[in-house]
Amino acid sequence: MVHPRRIVMLVQNGVTGDSRVQKEAESAAAAGYEVVLLGASPSGRAEEWALGGATVRLVPVDRVFDRRRHQMRRGWLRSPLAYPPGPLASYRHRQARAWRADLDTDRARGASALSLAPREAAYRAFWAWTGLRRKATRRLEADRAAAAGRVDRLAASFWKAAMGDRAWRRLDPALWDLELSFGPVVDALAPDLIHANDFQMLGVGARAKLRAAAAGRDVKLVWDAHEYLPGMKSWKHHPWWKEAQLRHEREYAPHADAVVTVSDTLAEMMRERHRLPALPEVVMNVPDTSGGVERPEPGLRERCGIGPAVPLMVYSGAPLEQRGLHILVEALPALPDAHAALVVSYPHWRYVKRTQERAAELGVADRVHVLSYVPHRQVVPFLAEADLGVIPIHHWGNHEISLITKFFEYSHARIPVVVSDVKTMSELVRTTGQGEVFTAEDTADFTRAVTAVLDDPERYRKAYAERVPLDEWTWDGQAKRLTGLYGRLLHG
Repeated sequence: MVHPRRIVMLVQNGVTGDSRVQKEAESAAAAGYEVVLLGASPSGRAEEWALGGATVRLVPVDRVFDRRRHQMRRGWLRSPLAYPPGPLASYRHRQARAWRADLDTDRARGASALSLAPREAAYRAFWAWTGLRRKATRRLEADRAAAAGRVDRLAASFWKAAMGDRAWRRLDPALWDLELSFGPVVDALAPDLIHANDFQMLGVGARAKLRAAAAGRDVKLVWDAHEYLPGMKSWKHHPWWKEAQLRHEREYAPHADAVVTVSDTLAEMMRERHRLPALPEVVMNVPDTSGGVERPEPGLRERCGIGPAVPLMVYSGAPLEQRGLHILVEALPALPDAHAALVVSYPHWRYVKRTQERAAELGVADRVHVLSYVPHRQVVPFLAEADLGVIPIHHWGNHEISLITKFFEYSHARIPVVVSDVKTMSELVRTTGQGEVFTAEDTADFTRAVTAVLDDPERYRKAYAERVPLDEWTWDGQAKRLTGLYGRLLHG
């Protein structure tokens, strides 16, 4: 009996909100491969479930290296009063509070001020001294976290000059947390092919491939580049983070047997940046309309608590500030009848809470509805209940070149789109006529665009029958590209 080839897919998120990796896993399994999709557990617990014919496993990731090595050292020269890293600062603070509570208790028992005076004086001296040291500790921690000091700049320059692309090990050792958590799991699965999604999992996949080769096993590596890293906004507010990711990507890109990406433009940019021997295979993240679409219950409007006649605009996607979803809230005072549905992957994130707080300040909180994602097979019919879909992203390098997932989802839902004037999407929308373009971060112009769509929605919906190539924007054709690539790598 011939066993199917095993594919291990790697992704650094919790899988459930990532439609691309879910569709890839299901399609590979449907093509006859044994597929295990490994993601990072957001709960810290190992989890497993079936996804079509694939298996999803969530791996707990112990985030030990989020603090760099120098942040674990005492700042003798930089801040001699600061407490050493660890629990001592917190311990001293609580010790002082306990001392204060003990004094207050003795006073309540009737002890005289005279008898308590020596202890009170000692307490006040201790409180002042520990407070001074805690303040110095907080300042040192903030300075080190910002890496803005002269010694930090010198250290970064030294490691980059001395180690080249390997300097990510010093600039962002947190990349090792993914390796130490995922690496042993990948090795135990002994895959024939590793599909590494995005730049951080590239290193995990490349090292697993190298270990397998050392053990006499040939493992193919596919790198799926979702974004163009040089044009991406940093995930972390640290000046070393992005430089570390760039160097990490450059070190391991040569180990990929094939590269997959999301658009023709990005494919050309990736080939040029990494001097790839072949143009990456383009697999667009478009909806799966091959018969697996499911109607969500309850639907979008029912979850918002509104009827079919209420004007409803929807944003669907990650709640990141550079995605600009707060503009929906800012525009609502000028759109007195409209409601806004924010369908987001992480409703509890601080940015979402700030957006809700802003809605309350503007007196429109009752017209803002924060909702969680639905399964990817339900997305299109879920969004179709809205009057228009919004893509208010800001001007960043990646945003200028991308046709992002929600654009295709809105299109298959056949709702008009309102997009900011980022290059690729705005040009396409102007060509197809399926929506309106507004100036990014301009609330007045956004309001104009939304009003134009709500005033004459059929003008924009008509484009889906006449000018929008929906037949080309389907997952079935993209899946065949991906599984065809697998076949060439595994079977020659």
